[in-house]
Amino acid sequence: MAFKGITSETGGAEVNLIGKGTVVNGEIHSESSIRIDGKLKGKLKCKSTVTIGQSGEIEGDMEANNANVSGKIKGSVVVKQKLVLESTSSLLGELKASKLIVDEGAVFDGTSHMGNGEGRPSVPPPQNIKDISANKTSQ
Repeated sequence: MAFKGITSETGGAEVNLIGKGTVVNGEIHSESSIRIDGKLKGKLKCKSTVTIGQSGEIEGDMEANNANVSGKIKGSVVVKQKLVLESTSSLLGELKASKLIVDEGAVFDGTSHMGNGEGRPSVPPPQNIKDISANKTSQ
């Protein structure tokens, strides 16, 4: 199901919906935004925004540009830009995101990696203090 008139971050005008009480087994690939109020057992790849409502659940891997979670995720999550874990959310698994917002009450149990997505910090680590002082005295 798609809603017309709602603009996604990729410029599309459709939002896909998995309604409460619906269970999907398998893979979903979407160019436009998707909202999950039911349950997905499998993999989700979305080039726009994923919204998981309070009754929504994902049991598997998820990749998205942005995500807002009020429900439950059990699996691996990769978000290229911003992930918001609302107060009612639960994330059990591995997380990789550029930006993470965690509301009070949210549950996160697993490992996380944040940064620019290239496997290294976006800001270089500070130099060793001994090295800095050694350079000043030798000048």
